[in-house]
Amino acid sequence: MLTLHTADLLVAGPGAAPLPGGAVLVDGDRISRVGPYEELGAAWPHARVRRWPGVLTPGLLVRGADELLERTYYPDDPYETAELGADPISGAEALAGLSMTESRWGNSARRATQKLLARGVVAVTGRLTVPSVRTAVIRSGLTLLPPAAAPAAATSPDLPSLDPFAGRDTAEQAFFGTLEPGTPARFAVFAAPDAEALLKQGATTCVATVIAGRLLHRRR
Repeated sequence: MLTLHTADLLVAGPGAAPLPGGAVLVDGDRISRVGPYEELGAAWPHARVRRWPGVLTPGLLVRGADELLERTYYPDDPYETAELGADPISGAEALAGLSMTESRWGNSARRATQKLLARGVVAVTGRLTVPSVRTAVIRSGLTLLPPAAAPAAATSPDLPSLDPFAGRDTAEQAFFGTLEPGTPARFAVFAAPDAEALLKQGATTCVATVIAGRLLHRRR
């Protein structure tokens, strides 16, 4: 099925000129066309249309998945938050008190991947050693990449964070890939007027995340 995703503004990748009323035509798990909505809608009138507010960009990349998913525990809301609180738990001493098992790590990682998808993240880097955690990442749809160095352009420390903009000077530094015909259909939409405002307002403004052509997060 063909699906046409359109937003107030489209930014196809780092350095790309913003396109007001831009759209991405998705065929299966790939991008078929990128251009003005009026042109694509006229050429493919039977495509399903999804209209989004804000800016549509490539999906985002987060580094340090091993630290985020195998050395940080995310309490199960609402079952554990009354006792443990809602904040992620890290540090050897704190984790030792939780008597972590592989199964518990896997459940925690599933909760964390949902938080990442809700921030427009489509890929993570890191070396995962806990089988249940690795399985959770793969099943989530996120692309798992080897560990990578921080971008040379970043001026802040690239500490592991669920926030893909942590340590970034521009939103474009967090983009994973570009939006062009033939590339995998993985992108996100944020309730922000442009990429510059997106960096200031943050990734929690994400309204939709698409991976392999599938809508894996949609703000309710």
